[in-house]
Amino acid sequence: MNKLLICNILIGSIMSWSACTQQSHKTKPQRAPNILFAIADDQSYPYTSIYGMPQFVTPAFDSVARHGVLFNNAFVAAPQCSPSRAAILTGRNIWQLEEAGTHSSYFPKKFPVFTDALASAGYFTGYTGKAWGPGNWRDAGWQQNPVGPEYNSEKYTGVPTSGINRTNYAANFERFLAERPEGKPFFFWFGCHEPHRVYEYGSGLRQGLDSVGMRVPPFLPSHDTVRTDLLDYAFEVSWFDRHLKEMLDLLERIGELENTIIVVTADNGMAFPHAKAGLHEYGIHVPLAICGPGIRGPRTIDVPVGLIDLAPTILGWADAAPLPATAGESLVPLLNDGVSDTSRRYVLSGRERHTHARPDNLGYPARAIRTTDYLYICNLKPDRWPMGDPPPVIPVDVASGTGMKPIVWGFEDIDDSPTKELLLTNRYRWPEQFGLATAKRGAEELYAIREDPACLTNLASDSRYADVLAGLRTELWRVLAEQGDPRVVSGGEVFDSYPRFGRMRPFPGFREQGVYNPAYQDKE
Repeated sequence: MNKLLICNILIGSIMSWSACTQQSHKTKPQRAPNILFAIADDQSYPYTSIYGMPQFVTPAFDSVARHGVLFNNAFVAAPQCSPSRAAILTGRNIWQLEEAGTHSSYFPKKFPVFTDALASAGYFTGYTGKAWGPGNWRDAGWQQNPVGPEYNSEKYTGVPTSGINRTNYAANFERFLAERPEGKPFFFWFGCHEPHRVYEYGSGLRQGLDSVGMRVPPFLPSHDTVRTDLLDYAFEVSWFDRHLKEMLDLLERIGELENTIIVVTADNGMAFPHAKAGLHEYGIHVPLAICGPGIRGPRTIDVPVGLIDLAPTILGWADAAPLPATAGESLVPLLNDGVSDTSRRYVLSGRERHTHARPDNLGYPARAIRTTDYLYICNLKPDRWPMGDPPPVIPVDVASGTGMKPIVWGFEDIDDSPTKELLLTNRYRWPEQFGLATAKRGAEELYAIREDPACLTNLASDSRYADVLAGLRTELWRVLAEQGDPRVVSGGEVFDSYPRFGRMRPFPGFREQGVYNPAYQDKE
């Protein structure tokens, strides 16, 4: 299932997609369109072949883009799984979502989601793989995951590498379609577990991928370990794409492709240092392609869009009732008419706690505004370590001459990986990359993205950019105040009180799983 699998994926790149091609220029269909929403877990822009990364074999994504719209500037509301997914479902920014705005907490039932609105409008809904999560929706009052009914019963008996989830996503989609009542439009959420870590080291090479020409981003060491790790990431991206292709082929066989809108994206950036869990470019910038009936293509769109725009967009396609109090704006006019939307000048993003990576289970609150040209980040607690505290100093047992084993690696907001281990154990060999990944930051960061997409040079103290910095700061704080961000409106620290249901580590202070930290709860 190694080189043969890659060959099968490549063969898929030449499939005709005649139905999708025919529909690219059509107006809105007579009946409500089906919607297939495919979301990868931890995939950064530009890691698909159509964006210019040939080691990333993504014929299905590329076909969606070629028959519809490819977005060059799509951004998540948070660089972490569960807050990003909550923002997609509600069309709200994370500071508008209380517990759901932080990672692995509750999803309050009071926040309506577009999947429920679709069901109320007569859609048959379901998901396979990863829905909203990680976190606790049951004790927040939901009867099912906020995404909808689960279809995860179909499993593989064997997978090509140990890092691949055994869920047979395409087979579960087929089961979902078999259960759909005749004549009902559907919404299906394909939440691939890949390319989330852990990867089987060397799996990409063993599956026939080649590191020749692999571009290592400059914030990582140029080292064979990193290149191998990137190939393992590439193989898992291709696994996601393979299942997407199988789903599209199934829709074509049953005659539904021509009436199905396809959205393909990711929940946050790749699980490498200076990417996932941070507000820099590789943490919040994700792939996005959309095709289907009523969508004029092929085109590329460069204006910034946020994934919080997808909730009102999807409900617009379905002619369903809009959600209240959304911050996202529908992409339907942009997709249907192809008119350049000059009002879309920027998107916002933010982060709170990621993992338990600091004493007292504190997070790293930050907010960002991203225009076509610049990324401005406001770090609200710059005294904290952005990716978690360094490893503790390990005492030595002088009597026995042995050292004590460390309780944590440190910098726990960076996913464990061969790349992280290489960087941490060789920090003096690559001090610049180590600092970019782990060091404390100033209160403000500014990056000229066109010249510096890797966010290597902070221009916040450069007088030549003073006007840019002031303008972005003013606009960011204006919108945050308008949207009621507790960090801005009252200076409150309620986000640090919210429970965490994931792993707790032996840091000092408060560390009770699933419990509110009373020291930071609102006293009103």
